[in-house]
Amino acid sequence: MNRFSLSLLAGVAVLSMASAASAADLLVQQPSMPGFVDMGSSGAWDGAYIGGFVGYGWGSANDDSGLFILGNDMDLSGWTAGATLGANFTVAQGFVLGAAGDIAWAGIGGFEAPSQDVDINWTGSLRGKAGFDAGAFMPYLTAGLAFAGATASNGPTDSTQMHFGWTAGAGVEVAVADQISLDLQYRYSDYGTATYDLPTNPELDISTHAVTAGVNFKF
Repeated sequence: MNRFSLSLLAGVAVLSMASAASAADLLVQQPSMPGFVDMGSSGAWDGAYIGGFVGYGWGSANDDSGLFILGNDMDLSGWTAGATLGANFTVAQGFVLGAAGDIAWAGIGGFEAPSQDVDINWTGSLRGKAGFDAGAFMPYLTAGLAFAGATASNGPTDSTQMHFGWTAGAGVEVAVADQISLDLQYRYSDYGTATYDLPTNPELDISTHAVTAGVNFKF
């Protein structure tokens, strides 16, 4: 991760923890803020949920051989949209652990003249979560496995491969109804290296940053 990426991740994490600290008073009975739901006692975040999200991603494809991508690095950017399935469990006063998985369509790609391009077609993850139950807010950290399908093209020839790696990030969830919450999240994902069936057999290492906004429905 570059300095900007570390700063962004640290900023989101600090914002999440600051939200947790300032929202800790919500554990003491106080009038709820207009527009937010008073989640009441600890455990209100418990249970399974399903949701959807949209977001924007950016990153790079690195070619260590330098034979496919001129200068070794290709910038990638584009939109993503997907679905999430997960569950949360209160394990101590104000402390929530959970698990989540997501799958998403991705239009994150880059192009280099004269005819090389790399496109991430879809992404997914299986992650753990650790959050703070602050009533109507739940700031959290998340990390786990990441995978993606990408296509590299050189003129009329293209190859599609799977990548496997890891992801980590932070977010905050806000309750807007008894069973509905909004979720704002940042994640860095390193999808690892895969060898593409192209001239020079390039080994591409793909990584991305993504900021997403979603809505979850508890059931």
